[in-house]
Amino acid sequence: MLAVEGLTIKRNQQVMCYSAQLKSGQLCALTGASGVGKSTLLEAITGLLPVTSGQLFWQGERFDQCVPGQRPVTMLFQQQNLIEHLDVLTNIALGVSPSAKLTVQQQQTLQQITERLAITELLACSPLSLSGGQRQRVALARCLLRQKPLLLLDEPFSALDPNLRHECLQLTHELQQQFGLTVLLVTHFPEEVASIADCYWHISEGGHIDVMSQTVNQAAK
Repeated sequence: MLAVEGLTIKRNQQVMCYSAQLKSGQLCALTGASGVGKSTLLEAITGLLPVTSGQLFWQGERFDQCVPGQRPVTMLFQQQNLIEHLDVLTNIALGVSPSAKLTVQQQQTLQQITERLAITELLACSPLSLSGGQRQRVALARCLLRQKPLLLLDEPFSALDPNLRHECLQLTHELQQQFGLTVLLVTHFPEEVASIADCYWHISEGGHIDVMSQTVNQAAK
C-alpha cells in the first residue's frame, strides 16, 4: 500500500497538504482542475520536489527520507525526455545504468518489455524518427526496466490523438497487470480511464484529496 500522510509542500506561495492511501496493484486516476497540485504531488513522491513535513510509506516502510534513486517509484512525464542523438536502446538502458551497460538479467528484461510494447524493431533508431506514440512507448519501456513497484504517470498521453491515447491507456493497464504495478495516473480526461481505473483521487485547492472508488470496475472483477 502507498500511504501519503500529511505531505506538506510550499510552492508558488501556495501551501498544499496531501493525505490518502492507495492499495497495492491498483490503478488510480488523479484528477482535478489545473493548478491544484496534481503534478506537484507526483514530484514530491518521487523526491524531485522537497516537502516541509509529512511522511510517505510503501508497504509499511517509510521512504520520504530516501534519495530519488532509492525510492520504490518511477515516473513518466508528458515530455519523454529522450536524448535525441542516442538510439532507442541506449535511451531505455539509461533508465537503469548511467553507462547504458546492462547485466544479462537486465538485457533479458529489456527484451521482454520491448517485445510487449512492440518496439523491438526500433531499438537502433533515433528518437527523431519515431512517432509520438512510439516515443511514449520508448519512455514507458525505460520506466518499466527500472522494475519499481510504483509507476507515476503525469499526463503522458495527453498530446496524442484520442484513438492513440486510448490505445496507450489500454496498453498501460495491461502492463500494470502483467508486472503487478501500482499506478497513479494524472489525467484531464477521467471518462477515458473509466474502464481501467480502480479508483480516483480528486485533488482540490490546498491539496485536499477525495478518494472515490471505481465501483464499475470493482463490480466487474
